[in-house]
Amino acid sequence: MDIPTLQKIVVAALEDIKARDIEVIDTSTHTPLFDRIVIASAESSRQTRALAQNVQDKVKEAGGEVLSIEGQDTGEWVLVDLGSIVVHVMQPAVRSYYKLEELWNTTPASRRAATSR
Repeated sequence: MDIPTLQKIVVAALEDIKARDIEVIDTSTHTPLFDRIVIASAESSRQTRALAQNVQDKVKEAGGEVLSIEGQDTGEWVLVDLGSIVVHVMQPAVRSYYKLEELWNTTPASRRAATSR
């Protein structure tokens, strides 16, 4: 499955269960391991697990492959590895602590916010 199609499926699956602050980061120029990271927030461990499960179900329904899912036991941060796309579903406190967006984006968050106005 091509990356744009897989990305659309992932984002739609997250939106279906009301994920918040969905962000897609193109990592193709930063690492050969994967091409995109999708980060989303969930309000509870139950919603985090439900979002990850919905991503897995929708990708499989479309004929895609899910390599692994990690973190479902606690539900604070669930990672869904789709090969070319890695999905991170996180509770807000965990997302704020690890700041994955800042690790992968080349433009600092403060400058990104200022330039998008």
